[in-house]
Amino acid sequence: MDQQNSRFRWVVFVSVLFTYLFMSSQRTAPGLITEQVMRDFQVSATTIGLLTSMQFFVYTSLQIPMGILADRFGPNFFLIIGAIITGVGTILYSLGTHEFVLFFARILTGIGDATIWVNLVLILSQWFKVKEFVRLIGFAGMTGSLGFLLATVPFSAWIDLLGWRAAFFSAGIALCLSGILLYFVLVKKPRQLFPTASVQDEFQRQNILLLLKRIFVNRQAWALFFCHFGVVGGYVGFISSWAVPYGMNMYDLTRSDASQLIMVGLVGALIGAPLTSWISSRLETIKGPYVMVHFIVFTSWSAFLFFKGNPPFFMLILLFFIIGFGFGASALTFAVVRQSFPMRESGLVSGFANTGGFLSAVLLPVIFGKVLDHFQSVSGNMTEGYFYGFIIPVIFSLIGLFGVSSIKEMRQTESVKPESSRLN
Repeated sequence: MDQQNSRFRWVVFVSVLFTYLFMSSQRTAPGLITEQVMRDFQVSATTIGLLTSMQFFVYTSLQIPMGILADRFGPNFFLIIGAIITGVGTILYSLGTHEFVLFFARILTGIGDATIWVNLVLILSQWFKVKEFVRLIGFAGMTGSLGFLLATVPFSAWIDLLGWRAAFFSAGIALCLSGILLYFVLVKKPRQLFPTASVQDEFQRQNILLLLKRIFVNRQAWALFFCHFGVVGGYVGFISSWAVPYGMNMYDLTRSDASQLIMVGLVGALIGAPLTSWISSRLETIKGPYVMVHFIVFTSWSAFLFFKGNPPFFMLILLFFIIGFGFGASALTFAVVRQSFPMRESGLVSGFANTGGFLSAVLLPVIFGKVLDHFQSVSGNMTEGYFYGFIIPVIFSLIGLFGVSSIKEMRQTESVKPESSRLN
């Protein structure tokens, strides 16, 4: 029995997604303690923005190299080491006594986090047939949203119970243990069950520079880059840094109440991932539903400007749900990758597209923080600061709308030709 027909593939599926759950939670969990870190370490909003962006900067810069390495050497090793590095970074963050320690800890967390998505996609590709993969990639995207959900009310309650240092320390330990679990599931057990299994890797016979050049001049790849830029980064960058302070400053919410507000967006993301995949499958088109998602996300961010950064509370809930739904739908980006490019290049192209999504997550917290600092120092008016800050995700989502409109659609019944990655 081969890997794609074995029952053990479901053990792999659960173990990998369990690790992804914890790793994704640590992308946004520091946003829960923004006010405490500013107070304890006496740092400005700009510093907090830089601290948040540091992890996303490292994550973003490593996506293309990780795609190359995963395609060439296999995904298992990188995912195992990545989980452990993320755990160590989280532990150091909990023990930090100086802002430089916090920066170093987030760099480590970013390095570990950079391993998760590209390698997850490749691992599922190895263990599941194509039809199963298309269905399960939506659940993988939903798991990332569950990780963000874990970093709202549940982790906020954990912080209230233990204090933020002990809470982050325990999360780091859990991640290290997840890495050990992955070793047994991805390496040790498969060697016993499938001793003759081997991975045929065409990528090793290709010239990396020529492949990179081909990807970088490919219009479809750039369309996916900008598509992901618009729908992912604005949401991830905002909830990981300024969403909780926004709720506290603009609506006088407690940290716990503000995290519940963010949870609404995460519920939208949980629904968006499987629902948009199902709709695309039923309609046998990805581009049409995805264009609509991007347009709605752009309209939702624009609503914050229309209401001067302070929409009615009931509308705020709806806006976060819609924006979260759009983030969940971003799994469609990788459905297009699978549809448009040969399997041997899927790691690199996935990394390239993912770079776009998290580049905007790097930029948004820093720019948003600078805008808030400017208006805080000039007028002390936080409402005005948030109003101008929301121009940033509006611009980002407009770029995303341009990207998704530029995607060249392929019917889902078509097979990918070997030279399809050369489309211009």
